[in-house]
Amino acid sequence: MNWNAFSSRGGGARGGIAHRAVQAGWRWAQRKGAVTAEQPGGHRFGAIGHGTKLAFPQGTVFGEPWIRLGAHCIIGEQVTLTAGLMPDLDLGPDPILTLGDGVVIGRGSHVIADTTVTVGSDVYMGPYVYITSTNHSYDDPHEPVGKQWPRMEPVEIGPGCWIGTGAVILPGASLGRNVVVAAGAVVRGAVPDHAVVAGAPARVVRTWDPREGWQPPLRTPAPAPIPEGVTPEQLIALEALAAAEPVAPVVADE
Repeated sequence: MNWNAFSSRGGGARGGIAHRAVQAGWRWAQRKGAVTAEQPGGHRFGAIGHGTKLAFPQGTVFGEPWIRLGAHCIIGEQVTLTAGLMPDLDLGPDPILTLGDGVVIGRGSHVIADTTVTVGSDVYMGPYVYITSTNHSYDDPHEPVGKQWPRMEPVEIGPGCWIGTGAVILPGASLGRNVVVAAGAVVRGAVPDHAVVAGAPARVVRTWDPREGWQPPLRTPAPAPIPEGVTPEQLIALEALAAAEPVAPVVADE
């Protein structure tokens, strides 16, 4: 009998029951394994705000006493958050990694804070973003790079930024307010407020001028905001109406 993982044969009723049991068990594990202020799961963060959740399964997390998470943050699955070069170090009285309120970090991202990393409020990150305050050095040509003492520089990401999928934020980077980092960009150095950066290494490709607006101009018009007072139920009804197929008119016989 030919069978593979995508075949519907060979399972029968027992396979369906097992599948549902596994799915139900995984959903239970996701609920119970999530980390929150009320359910820290053994993690002792310096602070974790109300409504913040680290999805299960978590990535590598250590140095929690020097990690402060604001309120209403969403930390995706397999996200690594670390403070210090390794676990069980005494890093002093001040926080090393700080997330403001409303920060969203996408699945599989890494925030490596060997020296201070500060992320402002309402920063959104796509999946697989890499932020680090440490870089390998290679000064000695005779010593393996991995054995040489790294260089460390603080990282600061201003409030309201959007960081696209797979972007890399290097030591010493300082992003202003409402900066857009394109997917796959590699950012170092200072980026001004209200700028768009792209490329590796990243460069500014668009900026905001208070008199002229975006330069170069945006290619698409701004989306129309939802009118004030519109309820979620009305939006759902409107979407259903738009998706409905038009009914052909009834023509009476002549």
